Amino acid sequence: MFRKEFERICRQEVKVPGLVVMRDVAIVKSEFVADQKAVSKLQDFQEDPELFRYCTLPQILKYVECFTGPNIMAMHTMLINKPPDAGKKTSRHPMHQDLHYFPFRPTDRIVCSWTAMEKVNRQNGCLVVLPGTHTGTLKEHDYPEWEGGVNKMYHGVRDYDPQQPRVHLEMEKGDTVFFHPLLIHGSGMNQTQGFRKAISCHYAGAECYYIDVKGTTQENIEKEVKEIAARKYAVGDEITFQDAWALRGRLVQGERISL
Repeated sequence: MFRKEFERICRQEVKVPGLVVMRDVAIVKSEFVADQKAVSKLQDFQEDPELFRYCTLPQILKYVECFTGPNIMAMHTMLINKPPDAGKKTSRHPMHQDLHYFPFRPTDRIVCSWTAMEKVNRQNGCLVVLPGTHTGTLKEHDYPEWEGGVNKMYHGVRDYDPQQPRVHLEMEKGDTVFFHPLLIHGSGMNQTQGFRKAISCHYAGAECYYIDVKGTTQENIEKEVKEIAARKYAVGDEITFQDAWALRGRLVQGERISL
């Protein structure tokens, strides 16, 4: 059903408030609509009842609660549709830590669930993780200097050791991985002819609190998110980084407290 809803959104048969449709920077044949760049990701689908059902699945929440506690907020939702690479390597996602994007803490009360919507392997660009990096600190991120260009908001860690041991997470359809927001991870190119789909949600304990990121390594993403939010909600500079997150957060279990 998630796949069918994704197709309806791509065909513009349904309008979802707040939804961000992201397209690949390279000219790639679209999956459903002719003469369009490929949709590479849907972000913030919390207002789409069918896709948001994923965030409320008891099979997912029973593990999420181990990290967040009983009061659970869905803070960031994505359906990732990694397109076949057009030869520019833009289907890659640089190695990054999800916490770079989040102005809320504590870190240990945040967790991501990532579910394969089809078989995911090295050929179609599975997740790549650096085990143990979740015990480290938040590193500086920026756009990598890649020849073929980088998709919007795809920041990468500036100084990780590329020789560090890595694990490729090959998964079957329906397999789900849960990971910490400091874990360094990314994904390779999709070298197949098909689109590789996955659905994910970042959850946080409702007791988490917002922080001011000024003077920290997160200042660059704050500026970018504020610019996007100002355009999306047709407001000026008054929208804050924290507002942008509060607007998309949704309670999935228990009581909404400070997020």
